[in-house]
Amino acid sequence: MIRADRIPPTLLVLAAVTSVQFGGAFAKTLFDEIGPGGTAFLRVLFAALILAALWRPAVRGLSRAEWQLAVAYGFALVAMNLTFYEALDRIPLGIAVTFEFVGPLGVGSRRPLDLLWVALAATGILLLSDFGGADLDGLGVALALLAGGFWAAYILLAARVGRTFEGAHGLAIGMCAGALMLLPFGIADAGGELITGETLAIGLAVAVLSSVIPYSLELEALRRMPAGVFGVLMSLEPAAAALAGFIVLDEGLATREVVAIALVVAASAGAARNASVPPRDA
Repeated sequence: MIRADRIPPTLLVLAAVTSVQFGGAFAKTLFDEIGPGGTAFLRVLFAALILAALWRPAVRGLSRAEWQLAVAYGFALVAMNLTFYEALDRIPLGIAVTFEFVGPLGVGSRRPLDLLWVALAATGILLLSDFGGADLDGLGVALALLAGGFWAAYILLAARVGRTFEGAHGLAIGMCAGALMLLPFGIADAGGELITGETLAIGLAVAVLSSVIPYSLELEALRRMPAGVFGVLMSLEPAAAALAGFIVLDEGLATREVVAIALVVAASAGAARNASVPPRDA
């Protein structure tokens, strides 16, 4: 088995991006049955159970500061998921991710070369958004922007969690705390529909694709990659979302969107090529 710490952090981020966007596309298929709140709850609940079983995090002996960090990380995770799903219920997947990307774009570094890649990615995002041709729901846009703010907080907190906790222990603890936070929203949105067989099966798949795989890969990548470089690499999110929407939700790609995808891919490649990855004990 290939160890995650032997895989280049850039590849870890790319795998996480692909996984989370296909998970988001499958999640949208559940909205009619259990709503965004129910879908977010199932995603986080299954992810928490899987991560707790895999890592068996030790909670005894944690300092007050470590508990606060883990709970804050869990709050950022669930707030990002819930607001994004609420936005996704109102606007298309690719456009929702485009607006959400304002968050990670904001944590980029201020070196001149990095700002060039950010500008290139921003150009692609504007093309992908199709502001002039899309009849967008205002609340959906606002929720997507709010999700972007929580996404930025998640990036910064994940870097601290990765340095503070061994393995994915911090992720598991934060996810368990997040599941408890989301419980009222899940019950309010879905009620008894949460426990049907088909819903649970899709919810499990969404949890693995959207949470277990990407968050574990991102935590490992952030141990060896500056948060600013990580934020620019996440410019691939709109492209991955457009691809997932095309395959899973039958959302076609226009020429303008293909050009936008090429721009964000170029920006991500440039950021990865010039990334200065610190030593593991930095």
